[in-house]
Amino acid sequence: MRTFNIHEAKTHLSRLIEKAAKGESFIIAKAGKPLVKVTALDAPVPGEVRRTGFLAGALKVPADFDKMGKAEIEALFGEDA
Repeated sequence: MRTFNIHEAKTHLSRLIEKAAKGESFIIAKAGKPLVKVTALDAPVPGEVRRTGFLAGALKVPADFDKMGKAEIEALFGEDA
């Protein structure tokens, strides 16, 4: 991970933010001492891989899902609900 001093970070802030948004985190330091780490808000935790569909097959939706609770809803709002 790259480290930039405050002056350099201010000078190139737009470029650095674009890189961070793409997942390339960086550190801003003052007098060589690290102060903050800049990373994208939706960046995955290092070592964590986002997998699409990782719950596939783990959840089952009942065939009558759209009718569940029908009696209770009708009691609250009438038969036209």
